[in-house]
Amino acid sequence: MTPTAKLATLLTALTIAATPAALTTPAHAHTPPPAPATTGHHIDPRPSTAELTHRLHQLHDHSNGRIRITEIGRTNQNRPIYHATVGTGPRRLLYITQQHGNEPLGTPAALEFLRHTGLGTTPWHHWLRSRITVDIIVRANPDGHENNSRYNHDPHADPEHGRKGKGYDPNRYHHPNLHPDHNPVPEAAAIQRTYAATTPDLVVDYHMQGRYTDHHGREITASVMWPTHPDVTTPATDLSRQATVAAAHAITTHHPANNVSTYPGGDYPGIARNAYGLHGSGSILIELSNIGPHAEQRQIRSALAAMTAIAQRTADTSLTRIDPARADRIPPRGAPIPTHERTPTPDHTDTLD
Repeated sequence: MTPTAKLATLLTALTIAATPAALTTPAHAHTPPPAPATTGHHIDPRPSTAELTHRLHQLHDHSNGRIRITEIGRTNQNRPIYHATVGTGPRRLLYITQQHGNEPLGTPAALEFLRHTGLGTTPWHHWLRSRITVDIIVRANPDGHENNSRYNHDPHADPEHGRKGKGYDPNRYHHPNLHPDHNPVPEAAAIQRTYAATTPDLVVDYHMQGRYTDHHGREITASVMWPTHPDVTTPATDLSRQATVAAAHAITTHHPANNVSTYPGGDYPGIARNAYGLHGSGSILIELSNIGPHAEQRQIRSALAAMTAIAQRTADTSLTRIDPARADRIPPRGAPIPTHERTPTPDHTDTLD
């Protein structure tokens, strides 16, 4: 059974089970409002891998085990790749951050999501954790982070996708026909194995891009996209488009300066957005714009708002009641801001997920 079919079966079962007694527990019509996704403290935008390790284990300890931490692989420079899990519910989400090491802001957002969702003790937190399970690969490419590189670290690489003598682009090595045991990229193989072990209904992959405007000249702060490979099934595409609408709405309403566009990504099947759609899951890309240090806290919190909204809407089943056609109303990304005005992104490749 594909993840999207599994989700449909779960939703049917929940509808049948909705007796008067069942309705005394929080269903979508009675769901308490989500606790605020915004936080007042300063969030470290680029924790080192050592600090990330410390904070993940600290979250596990402080949550009394509600947040589970597993090491799912090692990089070529022997750094750990971590998988965090929160919740025990039947609907499953997989969030991925920092496949490209120099695109960092999804990772601190994931730490905040874990802290907020795993440590919270309100009725809403208990309800959310009972309805969904969220798996997060927190910083998929730690070598790239430490080396400030898009690519993983592999001095022997001569890749089709990457840079010779430097490394592979992890987000080109998720092809459904590429077995993890034969994957030359340990970071991508770890994601593939986690996907196979968890069979998520929806995958959300967090990246960063340069600076762009919309067609009215207003700066874009994030771009989103669903699978574009022609062989992705309609149910998987529809769920992806519904999640894209939910993410765009959460980001746009989080801050008055936020402005979301679609992302002009391609249909290569090795890109996570397409690969996990081809496997049958909903699968979306979220690209946070690299606006500069002054906007990093807002961008982290915007990513957190999207994480929280997707989790909430999956838990209360409202995600699947969004009209997928609303995704077509998200405007396209426009022209780049001239180079002398923009914050440069190393290994800048903004037409590639």
